[in-house]
Amino acid sequence: MPFTPELVHELNTLVRFDLATSQQGIKVHKTAAPEVIAATRSLHAKGLLTLVDGGYLTGLGRDAAEHAQALLMILNPSVEAGAAAPADSA
Repeated sequence: MPFTPELVHELNTLVRFDLATSQQGIKVHKTAAPEVIAATRSLHAKGLLTLVDGGYLTGLGRDAAEHAQALLMILNPSVEAGAAAPADSA
């Protein structure tokens, strides 16, 4: 099964988290792109985020974010860990 556009948006959301600290989350504003809002809500419904509009990673969310960021670095070696997208750009 290939990645759907919805899953790609979820992966893009996960790579926004800075895994160097558990004290920093993300906030997705009402003015964000609809697909970003939907991805964040979906990740919350799946138990990966603490809040429907972002918040912090849960334990499962951290595992998923680690894997997403590792995959991104494997497929795109020029990307540094935690540098995939600014945390406040959502």
